[in-house]
Amino acid sequence: MLSQKNSNPIQTKLSENIETLHRLLPLGKSFDLMTRELLLGTTQAYWLGLNGFCVSEMLEKLFGALQGSHKKELPSRQNEHLFKGSSKENQSSQIENLHTYVESRVGIAQISYTQSLDEALDKLTAGNSVLFVDGFSEAVILDTRAYHSRSVEEPDLEKMTRGARDGFIEILLTNANLIRRRIRSPHLVFEMHSVGQTGKTDVAIAYLEDRADPELVKKIAQKIDSLRVTALTMGAKSLEELLVKRRWWNPLPSLQMTERPDVAASYLTEGYVLVMVDNTPMVLVLPCTIFHFTQTAEDYYKNPLVGTYLRFIRFLCIPVALLFLPLFLLITAYYPQLAEKWQLISTEYPTRGHLFFYVLVVEFFLALFQYSASLSSDRFSGALSIVGGLLIGDMAVSLHWSTSEVLFYGGITLLATLSVSCVELSDALRLYRMFLILSIFVGGVPGFWVGLGLTLLSILTTPTFGGYSYFWPLCPWNGKALVNLLLRTPTAKAQPSKVWNRKK
Repeated sequence: MLSQKNSNPIQTKLSENIETLHRLLPLGKSFDLMTRELLLGTTQAYWLGLNGFCVSEMLEKLFGALQGSHKKELPSRQNEHLFKGSSKENQSSQIENLHTYVESRVGIAQISYTQSLDEALDKLTAGNSVLFVDGFSEAVILDTRAYHSRSVEEPDLEKMTRGARDGFIEILLTNANLIRRRIRSPHLVFEMHSVGQTGKTDVAIAYLEDRADPELVKKIAQKIDSLRVTALTMGAKSLEELLVKRRWWNPLPSLQMTERPDVAASYLTEGYVLVMVDNTPMVLVLPCTIFHFTQTAEDYYKNPLVGTYLRFIRFLCIPVALLFLPLFLLITAYYPQLAEKWQLISTEYPTRGHLFFYVLVVEFFLALFQYSASLSSDRFSGALSIVGGLLIGDMAVSLHWSTSEVLFYGGITLLATLSVSCVELSDALRLYRMFLILSIFVGGVPGFWVGLGLTLLSILTTPTFGGYSYFWPLCPWNGKALVNLLLRTPTAKAQPSKVWNRKK
């Protein structure tokens, strides 16, 4: 494989290439840059690699194969086309054909060649090692890398009571292998791209050729190639914001993310496209709809009836997390007769100002508990949430910073928020809920309706990639697909015989 990229060509003289490398790289300054001068017969060579990425055992075999005895390993008659010399008895061992020489001696699986110094440095920073040989205007790219990684374990945010216990990690190749194990199809494609002028992060587009929309795949590839950024500092999250530009009033997620290989494989078989980013233990799913964030693989590891029941509970948690606390505030503050009739408050009736203060304090404490528990160690997060909630809640009531009723309604709201399967969706619901509370505080009953209308407008204008509908299959209407989303159908009917037609 010979690259045609030749913006900064490799020179034939090895000394000129070494001089250029010293000018472009901090050789001698950066401790992780390794160099070695080799002698291939009588031909000089220069090897360059990164310490920590290269496997020592592989390098030892590589150098031994490249500098081994030519007479023992290469009979003169069968391999004399590899070298040019004055006589058969005393050959000068000067390399004549670089490709034939390297491929006959090196047993590494992946070897490529390039005539561009820029591409050689790109491969070097990706962990490969590069070999420059005197007399040749191309370099040999040797895949001698091995990344240090954590074990393939179940992701914390997508734990299941049953099912597979593996999850994506920060190595792109490992993630591709986890998907390939589940989909053994010759139509499965991992199309590689690079993003970032400085970071040069590897990005792979995964799809099934016989199921994915070719127009969507092409559009994703063109969008990724057109990105002009320094680096993807936050991995898949940075790429998500670059692929779909949202306005500040659209907190809902525009792309689905998953850390589970079984979920990713399921999306591929349904015709979706995955975008995988190196150094990121999650993949992006395109195109995306709002119903993606209401599903979980847990439904399919249970009985269909039980899975449907849990799915309806999860759907119910979305309006509860959004409207339960604002409606309590609205009814109690502006319709005290209804609040008294429905026994929403059993203690002494607070004033409207005190009630607003209680709700805001509880909302702040609930967000603080959830945030602190998520950042704490697993050994302390459970105890921190329970003890902190009991202690602070009791003290808040004693100090008249809140009431037991407000704490009760706030606790139900928190449980409903945590029951939403997608973290990004639950965070967006929290922002919408705070906006509704402030709307009631500023405008009363009319303020609530105005805030609710603006919230619905924000939801309806949430952008997604490729011009597809964010509310499919509700709009445009697809009854069969909607039934599959609302009900946990048996496995025989769970996946359509052909990919759904997702109209834009």
